[in-house]
Amino acid sequence: MGLLDLDAIPVETGSSYPAPYAAEMGNRAWQRLGDAAGLTQFGVRMMIMQPGSKSSLRHWHETEDEFVMVTMGELTLITDEGETIVRPGDCAGFPAGDTNGHHLINKSDTEARFLVVGTKVEKDVCTYSDVDLRVEIDGKNDRFTRKDGTEL
Repeated sequence: MGLLDLDAIPVETGSSYPAPYAAEMGNRAWQRLGDAAGLTQFGVRMMIMQPGSKSSLRHWHETEDEFVMVTMGELTLITDEGETIVRPGDCAGFPAGDTNGHHLINKSDTEARFLVVGTKVEKDVCTYSDVDLRVEIDGKNDRFTRKDGTEL
């Protein structure tokens, strides 16, 4: 596939979270770089974070590894240990099954960006650390429930 033309890759917005959680994401966007490159074994997204936006709810995956690298601006990484400022070149990894939930928030007054790389697993369960929410991922049918598995 070779070199990607970033200007030709669509910028997507929105959230698959149920209400009221979707509104918490603020003005975030992303580009599916891995799909544009024809990759099938792992996903790569460029996350574009406007001031006040969250990458996601704080979460952890049972079967998916995640890796992030800040490419522009300043973000706040939040984990069980607390808050850490991350800047261009800073990287973090989140192995599958590690229950230390994570997410990034743009608390600055300028746009920030980061790459997120994750394994493409067919089935996964993602648990949200700070709210009573989890999602069962099975192909295209994501099912959000409470942490005990009951319907929302």
